[in-house]
Amino acid sequence: MGTIRASERASPLAYAQGSPMLPEVRPHVSAALADQLDHQLDLDPHLEAAQLDVERDAGIAVVAAAHSDGYAATGHLLGLLAALPTPTKVGERFWSDLWGSSGTAYLPPVNIKAPVLRSLAGEETALARLVFSAVDEMTPPQRVAAGEVIGQALVESDHLPDLTSQVIGELWLRDLELTAWRALHADRRSDHPAGRKAFDAWTSV
Repeated sequence: MGTIRASERASPLAYAQGSPMLPEVRPHVSAALADQLDHQLDLDPHLEAAQLDVERDAGIAVVAAAHSDGYAATGHLLGLLAALPTPTKVGERFWSDLWGSSGTAYLPPVNIKAPVLRSLAGEETALARLVFSAVDEMTPPQRVAAGEVIGQALVESDHLPDLTSQVIGELWLRDLELTAWRALHADRRSDHPAGRKAFDAWTSV
């Protein structure tokens, strides 16, 4: 199996124009965050930035981080894919080896392209669902083999510790599926204040 050179890894423009770590922010995400800022910090949605002080800025950062885990998880999924060889001719052997070793047709670029582009456009679950479909199809030996292919592609990175390609590949796969879970779980969670009432029962336990 050939070694993938660092120059063959995907650049931020590999899948679409713009950084894959920053999906577009859809109105339903930003509007819901504005509601939370109003509820938690009593911030008027039309408040001008010049009227904010350091304490309010910090409060916005805290609420945004808690509210936007689905957006962050989607960005991280895209970042994991961007670390792999580009889905072009230079990375053709890698993707062919990954398909053959994993035994799943969910992973070739031609099949993963649509959910990747939807995720870049701000859809927070399409890519996560595909990830779970791919992982679910793999047997334990196929997962090990796929991890070896992935780890071999990442092993030359200067930012990785001195680990074997098999360990690196397994860590990548584990990160991928846990991040996909975060994206799906965040999509099911209710951020509306009324949804907090479902948690009130815990106070009487």
